[in-house]
Amino acid sequence: MERAVRSMAVNRAEQRAATRQALLTEGRRRFAADGYHHVVLAEVARAAGVTKGAAYHHFDSKAGLFRAVVAELQQELGERVATAAERYEDLWEQLRHGSRAFLTAGTDPAVRQILLIDAPAVLGWDEWRALDEESSARHLADALTALTAARIIADQPVEPLARLLSGAMNEAALWIARGGDLQAAEQALDRLLAGLRTPA
Repeated sequence: MERAVRSMAVNRAEQRAATRQALLTEGRRRFAADGYHHVVLAEVARAAGVTKGAAYHHFDSKAGLFRAVVAELQQELGERVATAAERYEDLWEQLRHGSRAFLTAGTDPAVRQILLIDAPAVLGWDEWRALDEESSARHLADALTALTAARIIADQPVEPLARLLSGAMNEAALWIARGGDLQAAEQALDRLLAGLRTPA
């Protein structure tokens, strides 16, 4: 009997997780394609094959679903940046290639619409920045800390430098998302970063 109860609890948990993921997947697709203001939560639920009540149970509102989609997408972006950086042992190349991966994300329609256009307006600047700092911005700060410790860049407070570079890269990613040239942005980024290096 106890085993059957445990099995039923596991099945319910798996079903809840599957329902939540179906809503996240469909919500992400619609937010990316249509923009936040044109998405209706009931339509997301119907397309995901769940009831409107289930959608409200998991996310409370369209804004709640959007917040969860943004968090998931930010986490993926942070992982993409970290993966690109970790291909290199050299600390400087880690910074360069992690930063380039972030810029390349601007070519992803979901990143463009959800993270760069809608998220700051819908969530507010402070919440959007907090989510950014938990993902890709954290990797940037870690990279700059390591470079400072290794004296590859001048000893300086890392937080203001990380914020300056993060802001510049967010603007560049948005420019790329709106049709700007990725290669030109990468070249400009290399020149910008080169100015941080201490003389050999």
